[in-house]
Amino acid sequence: MKTMSVGEFKANFSEVLKRVLAGEEIGILYGKKKEIVARLVPKSTGKKPRRKLGILEAKGKIKFATDFKISEEEFLGL
Repeated sequence: MKTMSVGEFKANFSEVLKRVLAGEEIGILYGKKKEIVARLVPKSTGKKPRRKLGILEAKGKIKFATDFKISEEEFLGL
């Protein structure tokens, strides 16, 4: 990852965007300590795979005890 100061980033903004579009990551340095405060990374071109629903179907069971009964009033909190 290439790093550059805020001033350098501002002066070369178009060039920076071209480099990011080419796939390079760029860190932005700020302050007296020149710490990285931001990173520019290319936008992912690939689509995320769709989540498969029901992957745990038939892997577990739910069973309610016979004494687990509730009236409508109890359910509604009346």
